[in-house]
Amino acid sequence: MVLPAIFKPKKSSEALSKKASKSREHPSPSRRSVSKSPTKSLKESESRSQHRKLSSRSSSRNVLNTDTHPLNLPPEERERKRSAMSAPSDPPTPMDVDHGGDASSASSSPPPTDPTSYSDANGSTNDADMEGPTSPVPPPHRFKPPPSPPAKPALDPEECKALGNKYYKNNDYVKAIAEYTKALSVEPQSVTYLSNRAAAFISANRFDEALADSKQAQDLEPQNAKILHRLVRIYVLLGRPSEAVDVLDHIATFQNVTAAERRAASEMQTHIKQAEDALRRGTTGSMVLHALDQAERALGSGVEKPRKWQLMRGEAYLKMGNINSLGDAQGVAMSLLRKNNKDPEALVLRGRALYAQGENEKALQHFREALNCDPDYKDGVKYLRLVQKLERMKEEGNTAFKTGKYKQAVELYGQALAVDPNNKGINSKLHQNRAMASIKLKDYKSAISDCDRAIALDSTYVKARKTRARALGESGNWDEAVREYKAIAEANPSEPGIQKEVHNAELELKKSKRKDYYKLLGVEKDASENEIKKAYRKLAIVHHPDKNPDDESAAEKFKEIGEAYECLSDPQKRARYD
Repeated sequence: MVLPAIFKPKKSSEALSKKASKSREHPSPSRRSVSKSPTKSLKESESRSQHRKLSSRSSSRNVLNTDTHPLNLPPEERERKRSAMSAPSDPPTPMDVDHGGDASSASSSPPPTDPTSYSDANGSTNDADMEGPTSPVPPPHRFKPPPSPPAKPALDPEECKALGNKYYKNNDYVKAIAEYTKALSVEPQSVTYLSNRAAAFISANRFDEALADSKQAQDLEPQNAKILHRLVRIYVLLGRPSEAVDVLDHIATFQNVTAAERRAASEMQTHIKQAEDALRRGTTGSMVLHALDQAERALGSGVEKPRKWQLMRGEAYLKMGNINSLGDAQGVAMSLLRKNNKDPEALVLRGRALYAQGENEKALQHFREALNCDPDYKDGVKYLRLVQKLERMKEEGNTAFKTGKYKQAVELYGQALAVDPNNKGINSKLHQNRAMASIKLKDYKSAISDCDRAIALDSTYVKARKTRARALGESGNWDEAVREYKAIAEANPSEPGIQKEVHNAELELKKSKRKDYYKLLGVEKDASENEIKKAYRKLAIVHHPDKNPDDESAAEKFKEIGEAYECLSDPQKRARYD
């Protein structure tokens, strides 16, 4: 078989030169070139020929476009190309090792690599598949594209403003506010839109929101007189005249402010100062109420009265001191406490109203609660100590009265009256208590005086009027006593026991029309027999006819004294007389 002769022409001079260079690069130890057998060379030639055919078919199936950037290739092509680029351009040819132990022969050198050729994943080269260099085309330079024009907003703020103005003119303020709000959603820093919405808020009686918009507009344009004048108006409508005046003073720094523009804020501020001065001077509460009423007339519709004004009104009611005004003071305090039940000023106001009505225990509870909310609140400390002291002295006077120490009771009641001269309710009760102690001491004149003071402090104090009637009667003026009792019964027909007291007073009046044996003898109605006897003997000596021979009235006087002694010295006659 002559196979080696067939493949011999295949070996070109170029292949032999490559093989020789490879032999020079990898010389054998013995520097002897071992020639392959003809059979072995034939097998290698067949293997290389088959490998080229397979590579050619693979390359024909995967024809690459040299203009395509590697990043745009399919994943498998991109991986194949990366592998080809990472392989050495001139890999060493593996050496054929003779395991027979004779000698190692160098493998033939691979064909020269064409720079324009492209190797596939299997290492085959196909010149026809690739055009141009094997390195990938560089990516285009990065550059920043020109900014695109801003997108046109979905809403046209000017159209919204125009529609809002239309609604505003038609008094549809809710829709006007909605349109101005849409415009502000596109241009939130627009002074025009803020100002328009503030005007709509004012017309809709939403003054707090109008104030917020006006303040924001003022921050954007501090010298805009139109915005500042609108801010003044809002402050007046909210009952804040001092802040309105401050804004007007600011306007005056760069523009003239007329008297008409100042009038509303100045008048409100003047009324509030008048109310404060009236409270400070201690004048009647009606002046305070009048000034507050004038100030409140300028408030906006639905605006709540400022807390300070409400406290001043409550203080004025306390100064008036009558039952109705004390009830009104409690109403003011309760209104404030419904909003904040921890308001120390409102708690003290209600406590003072309760104290003025004589409910000292409840008043003390409110003062203590106020101090729990604010331990440093001076009015809470002041009234707590005052009521505690007054309550203690009043109880000491009551104890002295119950134990029969009437003189001491009168003194203690007098000291209690000096604690708080302004408390009409408590002081009227103290005057009545002292009058009762004076009656026990038979000091009717002082008793009547105390009752008059108690009635002057509280004209509805029925108990003081009854005590006064009693003092009048026991002082001997039963005519006046009967008139007083009847007046009480007419004004208060449901007063317990009043009809019986009227009847007793009328009986005493009849008795007073006859001879008063007790008065003739100069003794009290509860005098003992010995006191009556001593009084008779003393008067008999004084008025005896023998002692007064020239006095005709002495005999008549002596006769009346004997008649009185005869009646009062006999227990049965005395009982009938009484």
